Amino acid sequence: MQPDLHPTLTGDRITLRPLQQNDAAALLSAATGELWNLKITVVPNTDTIEQYINTALSGREAGTVIPFAIVQNENARIIGTTRFWKIDRANRKQEIGHTWLAASAQRTGINTEAKLLILTYAFETMHCVRVQFTTDELNEKSYAAILGIGAKQEDIVRHERIMPDGRKRNSMRFSIIDDEWPSVKAKLLAKLGR
Repeated sequence: MQPDLHPTLTGDRITLRPLQQNDAAALLSAATGELWNLKITVVPNTDTIEQYINTALSGREAGTVIPFAIVQNENARIIGTTRFWKIDRANRKQEIGHTWLAASAQRTGINTEAKLLILTYAFETMHCVRVQFTTDELNEKSYAAILGIGAKQEDIVRHERIMPDGRKRNSMRFSIIDDEWPSVKAKLLAKLGR
């Protein structure tokens, strides 16, 4: 699994394109409504945006992260971000995470299309045997969405990370394996009405 670390994945409504250093202002604009104050996820703010992007780009340079900006096709506006991380080429597995969307893009089908694009790339181009997701056990919307696309819950990882406010987060882990991908893909396509 030698991935292209700069893929562009284009759908009907959105494009996942490589995250760039100069995306900071657009990402901050997408986080209007102070999404960074959410206690259940990490969304960058003016104080953390530079480190957020630098960490993603350093991971891409190391070959363990593929970070994307989520761009609306109709107006070329950045509305969020997502990434592959924990890329393990030897075992053909990785995680999808660091996903967040502007409030205006939530519950619009955009996240479903983003998952279709990124999972198709994972299973059909990178030939992954496993893709996992990890979310805060308090983030009911996130884990409902992950289950809604057909991922299977595996476990709860206790005190998996420390959140910016100091809370010790318990995380729920989910996965999709290669044998499940055809049915997951069909479910995503049906949700998108294709």
